[in-house]
Amino acid sequence: MKCLIIYDSYFGNTEKIAQAVGSSLAASLDVDVVRISELKPDILSGVEVLIAGTPTRGFRASDAFKAFLKEMPATQFKNIKVAAFDTRIALEDMDNKVGHFFMKIFGYAAGPLTEQLKAKGGQVIVPGEGFYVLDSEGPLKDGELERAAAWAKNILMALSGKA
Repeated sequence: MKCLIIYDSYFGNTEKIAQAVGSSLAASLDVDVVRISELKPDILSGVEVLIAGTPTRGFRASDAFKAFLKEMPATQFKNIKVAAFDTRIALEDMDNKVGHFFMKIFGYAAGPLTEQLKAKGGQVIVPGEGFYVLDSEGPLKDGELERAAAWAKNILMALSGKA
C-alpha cells in the first residue's frame, strides 16, 4: 500500500514528526515523506494513504498547505485514506494571555486540516493529532517522537480494520 506523508516545517519540528511517523509506517507500507514545497504533480498517483502535517500558524495550517489544498480539485482524494497532524504549543505552556485566549477559541491546525482533506474526498482513518513544542521555534517536548510512532501504529490498526 502506497503512503505519502506531506509536511511543511518552519523550524524542523513538524519534519521530525513526519519522519517519525514515516519510519513507523515503513515496515508495513511503501512510504514517501515529502516536504510540501518539493511535491511534484504526479506524486499523488497511486497513493492510497495520505498523511498531512503542518505547524499551527495563526490557528491554521501553513500558507503552503492552504495553497496546496486550494489547488486540488474537489474530489482529488477520493478513495484515499487520510489523516492529519500538527505541531503546536500546549495551552498550559503559553505565556501570552492573548494568544492563550485566541487559541482556546480558534484551536489548532490538525482538526481543520482533517476536514479539508475530507472535503476533497478523503476517507478519514484517525482523528487529527497534535504534537507539542516548547516554544514557537521548538524544540519538541520530550516524548513527542514516541507519541508520533504510537499514532502511526493507530493508523496501521485503522488500515487493517482493527481500530
